[in-house]
Amino acid sequence: MKKATMADVARLAGISKTTVSQYINNRFTYMSESTKLRIKDAIEELQYVPNDTARSLKQKKTRTIGVIVANILHAFTNEVIRSIEDECERNNFQIFVCNADDDSEKERNYIDILLAKQVDGLIIFPTSGNFDYYKYLKKLNFPVVFVDRKIDENIYPTILLDNYYASTIAVETLYTNSISEIGIVLPPLKKGITPRIERLEGFKDALAQKNLKLNEDWIVTGSKSEIKEHLDTLYLKNNLPRAFFSVNDISLIELLKFIKSKRLNIPEDISVITIDYSIFLDLLASPISVIKQPTFEMGKFAAESLLKLITEEKLKQEYEIKRFSPKVNR
Repeated sequence: MKKATMADVARLAGISKTTVSQYINNRFTYMSESTKLRIKDAIEELQYVPNDTARSLKQKKTRTIGVIVANILHAFTNEVIRSIEDECERNNFQIFVCNADDDSEKERNYIDILLAKQVDGLIIFPTSGNFDYYKYLKKLNFPVVFVDRKIDENIYPTILLDNYYASTIAVETLYTNSISEIGIVLPPLKKGITPRIERLEGFKDALAQKNLKLNEDWIVTGSKSEIKEHLDTLYLKNNLPRAFFSVNDISLIELLKFIKSKRLNIPEDISVITIDYSIFLDLLASPISVIKQPTFEMGKFAAESLLKLITEEKLKQEYEIKRFSPKVNR
C-alpha cells in the first residue's frame, strides 16, 4: 500500500501543504475549526504519518519506550507504571509516560509525539478509537504491547487481569458470609473498556451460578454524580442491597462517600468488597475485602514483552492474551 504524503492530505482536504504543515506542528493561530476538522479527517482517512515520525520507526536507537495510560488516577495504573519503569531501568531503558484521559484523539496525538521522539516501542492502555492506527503501526513492524484492555484483533501482545474470575471471587466471598443481596458499582460502561464490561458479565454469571437474584436496580454505573444520585435513590426507597461489589478504586471512593453521608456502618449495615488496593484503605477501621491485581507482575511482564519485541526483526501476525489471576488481599 502506497504511503500517503502531505500533498495527498492537502489535496483531500482542499487546502495547501503549508496549512497541513501548520496543523501537524500545532500552529493553529489563524486556522478555522472547519479547516482543522477537514485536515484531521483527511489524515485519518489516509492514515498519514509525518515523515519524521516514519523515519523514527526504523531507527530504534534511543533505548526509550513510551507508556500511554488511559487514566493515571487509578492506583492500578500507577503501580503498573512503577513496575514497567523498574524493569526498563534494569535493562538500561528509560520511559516517557503520557495520560490519554480515555480520549482517542489525545492518545493518537501522544503516539505521534512519542514516535517523533524516536521511542523504540510503546506500552498502551488502549482507547477504543485508534484500531486502524494500531494496525498501521503493525504494518510498519513497530513494537507495541497492550495492557488492561483488548482490541478487536490480537495483533499485539495483550496483558489483562482475569476480570471474570475477579467477579466470581467477589460474589463467592460475600456468599460465604451468608450475604445474598449483592449490588455492583462501576464507572460508565464505555465501548472498549474491557475490565468494566468483563467484571459486570462475571458478576451476573456468578450470581446465576449461586441462584442469587439479579436486581437491575442494584447495578449502579455512571459518572461520579450519577453514581451518587443512583445510590441516594436506592437509599430513599429503602432498596439498598446487603453488600456492594466495587469494580475499581474510583467507584469505591464514591461508594464510601455515600456510606459515610448516610452514617451507615461497615459491615453491620452494608458490606463492601472491591478490586484494587488503595493506600487510604489502611486508614479505615471498617473491614473492606480487597481483590488485589498483581500489578507489579503485570507491569514487569509488559516491559519484558516489549523489550523482547524490540529485538525481533519481524513481528508475528497474531499474539495471545496473557491473563493474570487476582486474589483476595484481606
